[in-house]
Amino acid sequence: MRNTFVAACITLAAWTGTAVAADVTLSLGFVGGPQAPEAIAMKQFAEEIAEKTGGRIAIDLQGGGALGGDREVIESVQLGTVDMAVPSTSVVVNFAPEFAIFDIPFLFRDFDHADAVLQGQIGQEMLAGLPDKGLVGLAFGGMGFRELTNNVRPVKSPSDAEGLKIRTQQNELHIAVWKELGVLPTPMAIPEVYTALQQGVVDGQENPVGAIINNRFGEVQKYLSMTDHAFTPLVLLISPAAYQALSDEDKNIFAEAAKNAMARNRQEVETVLKTGLDTLRSQGVEIVEDVDKDAFRANVEGLYAQFAEQFGKDRLDAIAGTQ
Repeated sequence: MRNTFVAACITLAAWTGTAVAADVTLSLGFVGGPQAPEAIAMKQFAEEIAEKTGGRIAIDLQGGGALGGDREVIESVQLGTVDMAVPSTSVVVNFAPEFAIFDIPFLFRDFDHADAVLQGQIGQEMLAGLPDKGLVGLAFGGMGFRELTNNVRPVKSPSDAEGLKIRTQQNELHIAVWKELGVLPTPMAIPEVYTALQQGVVDGQENPVGAIINNRFGEVQKYLSMTDHAFTPLVLLISPAAYQALSDEDKNIFAEAAKNAMARNRQEVETVLKTGLDTLRSQGVEIVEDVDKDAFRANVEGLYAQFAEQFGKDRLDAIAGTQ
């Protein structure tokens, strides 16, 4: 009977926007579509919360940008009109500027390195500062490394990227990096990007492979370059009011479910990477794998002194030294 009850709560509350039979329903907004890694991870989160609270708490998943772009949803979480969100940290920067450290190009060696930093002391210190910004962070995850797509030409070196008009996130560090590379950065919320690419408002965009597929950018882009220029963390946020209303037991349940969901997110990201490039090829996208990453890295080295001053050389060294 309990399993049937929990399943009913999940079916009606998760993703559909309708919740029944729960004492508390918390809304959770994000921009990914139903097959996006974070959407699958948040479905697992909702299921675990329903199961471990005996259906007392339901998570109302509002994906696909139903509540707006990441920035709008974060603002709503601050206001308490949306209870939870799972945005890219590149947008959280607009509310917690210290999170911009994660946007430094070529900061992480690989996903294991990023995970070690995000799940370790540095990540915990970053989460601990969020309540001062009107947010509570439950757990970090990752969308993977960002790649560059465009409709003009294959990009193998920085000179190939010069002059391209590229959609970027609403993030000053991202904008500075692309300007350094001679690109014309155009900040834009993700729900607007497909149409902008389709109509030629911008030449291209940059995102992890999973986001490129789930936002259908392969339908409106000709070239994808495996630049791996930046890693994109995710953070699961909850409004302070919603968090404080939880009992200590429920807070522990949320923390464990959030950790498990982010582990599931990584599994889904890695699955997409194994199959995603073939998916894009089938859509007619040319995959450029022989990218001169060293040249891209060298072209932005002039910014690293600024990064050290902005974030602290000790913190950057600690990230580099994390195993």
